[in-house]
Amino acid sequence: MIKPPVKAGDRVPRPSFFEHLHPPTIPADQARFRYTFGLGGLGVFLFMVVLGSGALLLFYYVPSGSEANASVQLLAYHVPLGWLVRNLHYWAAQGLVVVAALHLLRVALTGGFRQPRRFNWLLGLGLLGLCIGLDFTGYVLRWDTGVGWAMTVGTNLLRHVPVLGEGLYRLAVGGPAISDATVVRFYGWHVFGLFLPAAVVLIWHIFRVRRDGGIGRPAYTPGKPEARVSRRTLVGREVLAAILAGAVLLVLSTLRDAALAAAFDPTQASVDAKAPWFFLWIQELLRVGNPLWMGVILPALLLLFAALIPYIFDRGVNAGKWFPADGRPVQVVVLGIAAFVVGLTLVGALR
Repeated sequence: MIKPPVKAGDRVPRPSFFEHLHPPTIPADQARFRYTFGLGGLGVFLFMVVLGSGALLLFYYVPSGSEANASVQLLAYHVPLGWLVRNLHYWAAQGLVVVAALHLLRVALTGGFRQPRRFNWLLGLGLLGLCIGLDFTGYVLRWDTGVGWAMTVGTNLLRHVPVLGEGLYRLAVGGPAISDATVVRFYGWHVFGLFLPAAVVLIWHIFRVRRDGGIGRPAYTPGKPEARVSRRTLVGREVLAAILAGAVLLVLSTLRDAALAAAFDPTQASVDAKAPWFFLWIQELLRVGNPLWMGVILPALLLLFAALIPYIFDRGVNAGKWFPADGRPVQVVVLGIAAFVVGLTLVGALR
């Protein structure tokens, strides 16, 4: 779209900091909600909620085996609005995992992983993995009876890794077995080992979106007019979406509390046989096969395949639309993997 010329004396508004994070303009067709569903911006918003609420939780949480659960109980039941901050942190974290996964799925089904966006696909995949790790370590930090089975099985899977298994296990739990020291180790992983790298990767990911020319779109045709949307309009839409998402998050956090039970005793056997929802599919795989193959090798192969998607399915162009005809192979494979994981998750949830 051609803008009218600026007249002498007209005041041109300077772009704000948030506007500078976006390309000056993006194609109007690819700015439509039904193309992106606002998943990228929603993911950034949820990450900021997790950051802000998590910073507040740090003032009360005590990373100690004897005090971790008590500090969460204090926060949830005695600190004014502590329950709300904790619930916001929990639900924003769950939403972040879902949104990040859906965002990657959208990119795969629209061909947005092709050049020059190969590397950004890898950054997005890595960010999803870090978000799942953050969710799991945060899940453990409440240190109640509900985390015992999932933590025991999840960390013991590391022991099945050839050669490095025992070292990885000790690195994860802080010793030869799960103990009070595990709380301190998971706290360190949650705050420093995962969150700080996730923040760096997110900033890098956003930078690459701008550097790569925004989201995937059709090749420019000389002489053909192309409607475009300014970054000021785009930021306005993102602010509105953030307000709506924040309202939904507040309602959910008010109506549904994050789980919390009595303190966990590492010396007692756990009777809880439920993994957190994002690992239910692995739990179901462990029911039918060898832990090395089902809990380590198969998930690792799926992750490796996802990382190689831009290199295996690189033929074609960024059509800037859903289900482009030249992307049928990757669409079938990705939807098949998604159905496999979601199906096993539902089986585990209903069991």
